[in-house]
Amino acid sequence: MVSNRLGKVQKQISKKKGPNAALHEGSRNTQRLQAASARDDKLNRLSTLRTKQNRHYLLRIKSFQSYTTEHDSPLSISDIQAMIEDYLGRDDEEVAKLKEERRAGRPPSTRQTLLEQNQATEQNEYASGFWVPDLEDADNLKKLKEWNGQWSSLATLKFARISKESFKKDSTFPPKGMS
Repeated sequence: MVSNRLGKVQKQISKKKGPNAALHEGSRNTQRLQAASARDDKLNRLSTLRTKQNRHYLLRIKSFQSYTTEHDSPLSISDIQAMIEDYLGRDDEEVAKLKEERRAGRPPSTRQTLLEQNQATEQNEYASGFWVPDLEDADNLKKLKEWNGQWSSLATLKFARISKESFKKDSTFPPKGMS
């Protein structure tokens, strides 16, 4: 959400002073404009940061949405685990290619390091409980198929944590720790 506080302040000042009025450097109106501009910048920066942090989860849910397109009935834990393992292996080919292209004795590329770290993090999450939409519930499966890709509309879905040992635990949205 983009704030429009600066536009409101500019409009108020131009109504009071007129369209061509000049403001001097230390005036109250200049300070109001600077404060509104700083607030808009801060809100835009925080919004961008939040979007970047949520992108990882959005991509995960989109991939599970695409996995479930051919399923009409609720899935078993073993089917969900197969989907999770398929999801976890999505970068294996790229990591293998990067390792193959690297000359002997050279350090790994930044991309390879990031991919390996991401894989290790996701494997650890899977060992303790991987956060996914609850695909054992028929209503939730239907909602996932109809999901429009927006973060705000994920609140209607139910989520679960599925572990390697076939343990399922209900979870919350947005994901917090091991909830």
